Amino acid sequence: MTLTLGSLFDGIGGFPLAAVRQGITPLWASEIEPFPIQVTKHHFPEMLHVGDITRLDGAKLPPVDIICGGSPCQDYAEEIVIPK
Repeated sequence: MTLTLGSLFDGIGGFPLAAVRQGITPLWASEIEPFPIQVTKHHFPEMLHVGDITRLDGAKLPPVDIICGGSPCQDYAEEIVIPK
């Protein structure tokens, strides 16, 4: 049995790259930035790109064994709200 992977905030496909090196098949990725998507499509042409995470319907995604996600690449210092 081969494990499968779904990648959220995929970027340039770091998680799918690590996965294939371990015998895991990446099935889909969620990313919104055009250049990282092009990079991932170049390296993983068979992987489905599902777009914006805020618009995903999990019931419509191909089921996977592993879901991973990288934090979006931005500075969180200005975005973190700590309740008083």
